[in-house]
Amino acid sequence: MKKNRLWNALVLVMLSSLLVALVLGAGGVGAQTPAPQAAGKVGDTLGVPGKIGKAIAEAPLGTGKGQIDPGAPRGWLGIPGAPQVNPVVTFLWAVWVGWIFATVGAFGGVMAGVGHVTVYGLGAYTAAFKETAPTLNRLLTDSIRVSNQFLALLSSLVSSVNYYRMRRLVWPLGLALGAGSILGAILVPWLSGGKVTLSQYQGWFGLFVLLVGIILLYETTPRGQARRKAASEAARAFEKAIGEKGAETAQGVKVTRWNPSRVHFTFCGVEFSFNPLWPVLGGFVIAAISSFIGAGGGFLYVPFLTSIVGLPMFIVAGTSALTVFISMVSSITAYIKIAGAGIDWLLVGTQLVGVFVGSLIGPRTQKYIPDVWLKRLFVLLAFYVGLGYFSKGFFGRAWVPM
Repeated sequence: MKKNRLWNALVLVMLSSLLVALVLGAGGVGAQTPAPQAAGKVGDTLGVPGKIGKAIAEAPLGTGKGQIDPGAPRGWLGIPGAPQVNPVVTFLWAVWVGWIFATVGAFGGVMAGVGHVTVYGLGAYTAAFKETAPTLNRLLTDSIRVSNQFLALLSSLVSSVNYYRMRRLVWPLGLALGAGSILGAILVPWLSGGKVTLSQYQGWFGLFVLLVGIILLYETTPRGQARRKAASEAARAFEKAIGEKGAETAQGVKVTRWNPSRVHFTFCGVEFSFNPLWPVLGGFVIAAISSFIGAGGGFLYVPFLTSIVGLPMFIVAGTSALTVFISMVSSITAYIKIAGAGIDWLLVGTQLVGVFVGSLIGPRTQKYIPDVWLKRLFVLLAFYVGLGYFSKGFFGRAWVPM
């Protein structure tokens, strides 16, 4: 028991350290000093609403990179000369986003970020304004951050419903994490809205994802697996039950007893328990970090649920999804109402359709993928995406193909 408490305290300290790093990121660490703007300015919002329109009016006029050409075709967010994203590409990528989140309970927001920044070309466009129009650069970064979260919002909602029906969602744990996440999800947009450059966003985004990959890699070692004996036993029982009619639902999550200091539940005949205080504290820290980098937070909730609570991956995905949904409602509202982030509703709407499709497929295919392979998939994605964005943001060049 003492070892578990010590481990819980150690992980919470680590998450708190990440939160401190987040605050440093919002303050400008990891960003280069912008050069003075060009002399000629657009002088008009060009019909683009909100803070982005005002920033466009102050941006340099011209046809080069980091400049606004009023005569160019309108693209992303209605900005002349901005990328015009192919709707077929956005739909297919969104299906992948929905599937990966629904399958492992994480990486939906991360993959959405990869789509917006790299696949759709919005990152390169935003980065071009870093020196010529730094305010526009930061506002466009906010737009990317909140757009990522819209995809995580829908995917988490659909996944939560599906997993609950399959009895693979620990709802008391998800609600406890969600309760703690609300304050963190609102606080960060209020503190960092309009202050984070794209390079900062990419660098800290990659660092957080990379660190989580290291934690999960440890869990695949003999020592890490020994700590999760109960989870492994439950996973093997569930894998054995697959294919037996009615067995999956019968051996699903059952809350047996609960009180303010301890909640007990079973999955596949194996008993688990947790102290609600840890999820509330963890939810606050994780939501703050995920809100800062514009992700759903599943990539942090999953290791929290597997490492601290000790759950098998088969019930982690649904529990993480419920928490992400609560956090995303809070964070998106804060970004729009407090930070004034701009939304390209056509782009987001197209992606939401794809996310819905992927989220329906994920829970139905996840049970056929062994627990250990789900974790390996998570680790592989974490290392690749984390290393790529960390190097791109802080060193100006990705160390892996992106």
